Amino acid sequence: MAQTAQLRTFASPENEAQRIFQAQREAYLEHPFPSIEERKNNLTIMEKILTENVDAICDAVTADFGHRPPEETKFLEIFTSVDGIRDARKKLSKWMRPQKRHVSILFAGGKNRVIPQPKGVVGIIVPWNYPLFLSIGPLTSALAAGNRCMVKMAANSSNLRELLAEKFAEKFNEDHVAILPGVGAADFSSIPYDHLMFTGSADAGRTVMHSAAENLTPVTLELGGKSPTIVCDDYDIEEAARRISYTKFLNAGQTCTAPDYVFVPEGKKDAFVAAAKAAVAKRYPDTNSGDFTSVIDEKSYRRLRATLDDATQKGTEVVTLVGGATPNDMKRKIPPTIVLEPSEETTIMREEIFGPLLPVRTYKTLDEVTGYINSKDRPLGLYIFTNDKQVEEKLLYATISGGVTVNNCMVHVGQHDLPFGGVGASGMGHYHGVEGFVEFSKMRPVFTAPKFDSTKQIQPPYKKQHSRMFNLMLRFKR
Repeated sequence: MAQTAQLRTFASPENEAQRIFQAQREAYLEHPFPSIEERKNNLTIMEKILTENVDAICDAVTADFGHRPPEETKFLEIFTSVDGIRDARKKLSKWMRPQKRHVSILFAGGKNRVIPQPKGVVGIIVPWNYPLFLSIGPLTSALAAGNRCMVKMAANSSNLRELLAEKFAEKFNEDHVAILPGVGAADFSSIPYDHLMFTGSADAGRTVMHSAAENLTPVTLELGGKSPTIVCDDYDIEEAARRISYTKFLNAGQTCTAPDYVFVPEGKKDAFVAAAKAAVAKRYPDTNSGDFTSVIDEKSYRRLRATLDDATQKGTEVVTLVGGATPNDMKRKIPPTIVLEPSEETTIMREEIFGPLLPVRTYKTLDEVTGYINSKDRPLGLYIFTNDKQVEEKLLYATISGGVTVNNCMVHVGQHDLPFGGVGASGMGHYHGVEGFVEFSKMRPVFTAPKFDSTKQIQPPYKKQHSRMFNLMLRFKR
């Protein structure tokens, strides 16, 4: 049963992080294998923290962003987090069950099994764009696996961080779950965890992985990248524009799995833009209203303005999707914008956008599209719009990405029975569902030898019968 923790004040966040790590390490060694009842109880406690503080969470996230509609926080972060907790709790007994494995003929009569065991202390580094979901998702997997957890949230999430730190401290001892204020990423990632989870940029991911390597700490990295979207010729262009524009401009495009650029068939560009205009203007008739999210901070806002200016200066056509809307420097709001046929020299095609700007390019053949995608870093997401199963299979097996949604964008992330994770430059490892449980567990192989020692037959001194036995074993078919 979780107990109320006592809050303490220390001279530096770095020393505090080290102190809590030592407390969690000692607690793990004293109790290395929590029961299923304990794990389910921890998940239930975390669920209640969320469901009992919905309005406070929404207010904190809005304060951190400058503005974000509470509905986005409720649907995209609170519901998905709670749903993931419930899914893990429901399936936990199956996940924890030791797995039977086949035994080699040489050791017939023995028994093989794989036992999932907690790794120990898990560090979790969380970005600012979905600060609740990207905290609770890894926590769900790590706590289900029986670990102790330390969480470092982004500086831009200070209001939510303070709220969660308070609420978690009321329900969990700090030697079980701790949300740390103020500690820097470098200091946090240098601690010798038993596993380290990082979500953020590829550059920061390299730094975190380097720090983890000093301690031989295994890592899970979720890094993002430029996720392509392909609209095939058979799919209704208006419906594609409606679905793509909704997912792209959620959270003002500040989503690691957001569609980063779109390929549409040659001759359908104008229809796509017109449909996107109609859909976006209906959702956001006034981008200064409460329904559209602000860019997180001044630095990010200026970067996006510069990205848009770069496209314009290089002769690229830019289309604002809401008539009469202009950037609002005070509220840090940039209207949803399409950038048509940007060249490879533009910033928008070279860097992850992370904002409400959507490049649209045309293509003649799907081979041209897959060739382009495969020439770039492997993305975190890939989105395919087609009703033709053969075309779908062709695109799936001709490319590789972290995850895929067919006939929509991003929603594979909310499927709790699917693993979520990148590949190559977009990350490594998975969480969510059983794969998350496995990621934060040591899947420990155990062989129990039979009473009869079969290795006696192959021990020296070697004679001709050893060769005959070897040849006989090679002919044996399972």
